[in-house]
Amino acid sequence: MIDATKADRVGASIRAASKSYGHFRALDNVSLEVAPGEFVSILGPSGSGKTTFLGLLGGFVQPTSGSIWLGTRDITFEPPHKRDIGIVFQNYALFPHMSVGENITFPLRARRLPKSNWADKLQGALDMVELGGFESRRVHELSGGQRQRVALARAIIFEPRLILMDEPLSALDKQLRESMQIELKRLHRKLGATIVYVTHDQREALTMSDRVAIMNKGRFVQIDTPEQLHDHPADSFVARFIGEATLLPVTRAGNDTVTLGDAVLRTSRSVPQGKALSLAVHSEKLVVADDNAPHASNRLSGTVTETLYQGESIRVFLKLSSGGDLSLRLPSNHAGRLHLKKPGEPITVALHPEDTIVVPDAP
Repeated sequence: MIDATKADRVGASIRAASKSYGHFRALDNVSLEVAPGEFVSILGPSGSGKTTFLGLLGGFVQPTSGSIWLGTRDITFEPPHKRDIGIVFQNYALFPHMSVGENITFPLRARRLPKSNWADKLQGALDMVELGGFESRRVHELSGGQRQRVALARAIIFEPRLILMDEPLSALDKQLRESMQIELKRLHRKLGATIVYVTHDQREALTMSDRVAIMNKGRFVQIDTPEQLHDHPADSFVARFIGEATLLPVTRAGNDTVTLGDAVLRTSRSVPQGKALSLAVHSEKLVVADDNAPHASNRLSGTVTETLYQGESIRVFLKLSSGGDLSLRLPSNHAGRLHLKKPGEPITVALHPEDTIVVPDAP
């Protein structure tokens, strides 16, 4: 059986690691400590270095400098099969000529572990991913979500100290992907495993992770909890990448105030020093300014330019009197529609000082 309470779960550590390909630096002096049992996502745009970083941990890429540790063991130059790491690839990498059971037990065969407990381990892995009774099925008979769970069962059957996942949900449709995010989060709690997860989907990272490491141009820009990343971004890159934010240039007017055109906006946070600053406005934090909006809120006036019905919400685009563009989301229920204005109509929106986020522009 899979032992979900193994006492030897360990963390991982990447220390000042760099990777160069000729003159191109894919990773530039990155460091990350992953605690035992922690779920950490590496998030960034295409070409930011995410897959290279995962390759360092998995042993498929050798660093130009720096070191990789698993617990207290330096694994920098150990081959992948000796690292005690389970891996779930983007395309699952299942063997089409093997049954589900043969696919899942392949790591036991590759490591030449005793066959006497294969059956118990297989049953434990199947139960863990809720695929009991599927061991005789062929891969082509499975749905996308079932294949993903087979790949996960194969990664956990030998009870690795670390599990790496390289965008394992990217091939699934939206509804199944969101369902699998919840399943993976539940499975992580059950296993107590240490997981490093690579994705370009910010909602996926926020949903599943204990912490998220934002990567750009081969470096970590910010490593923090999902809530901190969303509400306290380090700079304009993080603010733009996390959530549905519009960035507007502002000028520092004091420790807790900035100006946007003729408007003076107050924030509950300290305004960063420096000349290049932006106001990061999340569409879900804006409300239509009426008698229900807090009196202390900052107010911005403009004109509605477009409305988009998107099922659970209606997105309203507006042109500010100061010249910038913003959008807000209204619920598509009756109460939300009461605030809905038509294109061309004037509108005033309110932003609470707690939600007024000012960030330095990214270099």
